[in-house]
Amino acid sequence: MNSFGFDASALAKRYSLEAGADRVDYLFDQVKRDRLLCLMLGVAEVASVLVRRRNGLILSQAAFLQGMSNLKAEVLDDDDFCALPAGNDLIAAALPLIDKHSLNATDAVVLRVYLDVAALLRTGGNDVVLVASDQRLIKAAHAEGLITFDPETQSLVELVGA
Repeated sequence: MNSFGFDASALAKRYSLEAGADRVDYLFDQVKRDRLLCLMLGVAEVASVLVRRRNGLILSQAAFLQGMSNLKAEVLDDDDFCALPAGNDLIAAALPLIDKHSLNATDAVVLRVYLDVAALLRTGGNDVVLVASDQRLIKAAHAEGLITFDPETQSLVELVGA
C-alpha cells in the first residue's frame, strides 16, 4: 500500500486553487491521513505561498484565512497526518543530493526524507509516492528510484496506478 509524500509545491494546491488542485484534493479525500506525509518545513513553505498570494492580490483575505485555517486543521492539528521534522542529521544527509542532482537545499531535504521513508516502507512491501510539481525534484527522484506523481500533468488514472 502506498503512502503519499508531498513537497510544498503540491501541498500548496490543497489550500490555493491552482492547476492540479483536484488531484491533491482526491488524495486528501480518498487516502487515510496516516498515509499522507510532508515535511514541517513544507508546511512553512505553504504558509509563505499563501501569504505571497494574498499580498500579491491573487488570494482574497477570506481565501487566505480559509487556506491557513485548513492547513492548520488538516496538517498541523491532525494527529494522523505525518508532518516530519527536518533536523540537522537529515539536512547533513541531504547535502550530497544538492550536487548530485543540482537541487536547492529544500528539495534535497525533501528527496532525502522520502528516500528514507521509501526504504523503511519497502521492508514491509509498501512504498511512498512523492507528490510534487517541481520538475528538477521529480527528475532527481526518478534517478534515485522513487515513484512520483505530478498533480499538474498526470491524471487521476495515473495516480490510482501509483
